[in-house]
Amino acid sequence: MIIENIFPPDGQHCETTTIGTMLRQLKINLSEPMLFGLGEGLGFYLWDLESMVYPFISGRVRPELISQNLARNLNLNLNVSENTSIDEAWSDVKHLIDNGQIVGLKLDCFFLEYFKKPYHFAEHFVAIYGYDETDAYLVDTTQQGGKVKTSLKSLALARAQKGPMGSSNLHFSFSAKGKDSDLNTAVISAIQNNAKLYLHPDNPIEGNNGINLLSNEIVEWFKCGNEIESGFKSTAKMMEKAGTGGALFRNLYRDFLKESYEQLKNIELKNGYDSFVQIAQLWNEVSELFLLIAQNKDIKHVQKASEILKEIAKKEKNAMELLLNIS
Repeated sequence: MIIENIFPPDGQHCETTTIGTMLRQLKINLSEPMLFGLGEGLGFYLWDLESMVYPFISGRVRPELISQNLARNLNLNLNVSENTSIDEAWSDVKHLIDNGQIVGLKLDCFFLEYFKKPYHFAEHFVAIYGYDETDAYLVDTTQQGGKVKTSLKSLALARAQKGPMGSSNLHFSFSAKGKDSDLNTAVISAIQNNAKLYLHPDNPIEGNNGINLLSNEIVEWFKCGNEIESGFKSTAKMMEKAGTGGALFRNLYRDFLKESYEQLKNIELKNGYDSFVQIAQLWNEVSELFLLIAQNKDIKHVQKASEILKEIAKKEKNAMELLLNIS
């Protein structure tokens, strides 16, 4: 069974690409930045485990929150299911596809056969729109090929993978509640909610506090001398290339604010957009410095990156305080 007339967006981030593909089936056609913004996606957290040589840096809110927030802001039903049984979980997904519904999956991309350089990442999202006796037909980000396929065996392994941030064969779908939301109202509400969470996170490693923490942590990473080359290089790549659209999601939020300003003509949105133009450029500079650190192992690049991160934290705080009070 393969659902026809699939129109995937040219997405850079996996969750918004997945959501965008699914919502187009409901005749909701929004840009990726708009999906990210309505999903209240901008964030920051520094995720560190004893098993990790270098902490994982994320510039978005926690996995699955974008889908939840977006469903609330667009007045949609979001149906989420997890199942420890591989067979039952696949049967549930097949049932939805057989009834003509595209389904979202959360999985570990390491097992997906179309990944040219596989790595373990259990927060990856894809949309599945079909299957046959051997393969599953998926939509992934543009950089991963857009409309792709992988074997059913590999998909089962990816969905069942356990570990940090993994899920038990999680799948989700959207459906209409009836009355459409007012997009202008949804935009303002999403911006306010996102700013509030960013400025007042539940955990000190998140939000604006997390960026200030990172500015100090990178100095300690360098002084420890553990895998400096691979650690800083892989962190830079995750910041720019791993499905984020560059600048640790700041490009997406910048473009969301621009699109929102063009629609609402609110000067505060224009000021927020101008701020994130600068902020995104600064995040690019940090990733470039991380690559220089990996190449040259020179403390001056670490110190410069630390200074820029402090500047980013200040600018982002000012920008989000402005957007918190938007009306």
